[in-house]
Amino acid sequence: MTLLAAGCATTQPRAGHSEFEDIPVPKGLTYLEDRSTIIESPSVKAARLLYRGRIEITSLALALRTTLEANGWRSVSNTTSGSQGTTQVYEKGGNSLQVRLWEGWYFTYVELTASRALQK
Repeated sequence: MTLLAAGCATTQPRAGHSEFEDIPVPKGLTYLEDRSTIIESPSVKAARLLYRGRIEITSLALALRTTLEANGWRSVSNTTSGSQGTTQVYEKGGNSLQVRLWEGWYFTYVELTASRALQK
């Protein structure tokens, strides 16, 4: 039985993964590594991180906004909603972050697109 439990533990999706320490990821979201992109140069780090979960989109949007603002991110535009989902845009110390949320058939998706100037 221990072997079976250990085998299951290694196939679990990664949860709560973030490339940036000040961009918290709400519980209940699974990181989709194969659909995410991270680019890093000596002066800039940029990432498009994709997550999915079974969370109602309105409460997820509010939770993201609350935790981002608690981590020093400032909203630079009103939340926009449309047929392509909901978009929130933030900035912090010259760095930018775009949060896009949309609903699929079974999951709610969150895309975090961030860029950051690295210290030299």
